[in-house]
Amino acid sequence: MDQIKGTDIAWSVLFTQLFFLIISFILSIILFPSLSHWRALFQWNFQEILMIGLIVTAGVIFFNFMLLLIFGSQSLDDGGLNKKLFTEINIPTIISLCMLISFTEELLFRGVLQTNFGLWFASIVFALLHIRYLSKPILLLGVVSISFFLGYVFMVTENLWVTIFAHFCIDLILGVWIHIRK
Repeated sequence: MDQIKGTDIAWSVLFTQLFFLIISFILSIILFPSLSHWRALFQWNFQEILMIGLIVTAGVIFFNFMLLLIFGSQSLDDGGLNKKLFTEINIPTIISLCMLISFTEELLFRGVLQTNFGLWFASIVFALLHIRYLSKPILLLGVVSISFFLGYVFMVTENLWVTIFAHFCIDLILGVWIHIRK
């Protein structure tokens, strides 16, 4: 881990998210009957986005800190990747990465997969992509729980902007928290 630089991890994240974006685009062409079906998932209701997004963010941050208090930091350690990433990049880069991650992951997992195959399928695929967490059951449980929760929020609101905003806020708060604790 010492040989890997935070910027290398950031580039890896960038390419992964671009891959997710391309997959989302291809699957959208195949699975959605028209562009209007796709656009219907994006409803610009600022009050809903802000209020529900911030409530969801607060709930997830609370959940993460409860896991931390109950099980300790070792059970939530991802092998040092997040720490390496967020301590070695600057705040504007953290913001940019969090924006990209929240948009592309919600687009793929909620917008494409959940809309077409359901909450369970989308959350299981999300969990499988976090295969490196299998040796950390508490970390895996946390990630899968958050995925199901965001999926439930999307199911209720039918608005991708809500989950994109919540996902962005969650990642940003946790990323900045790691950054300032260096």
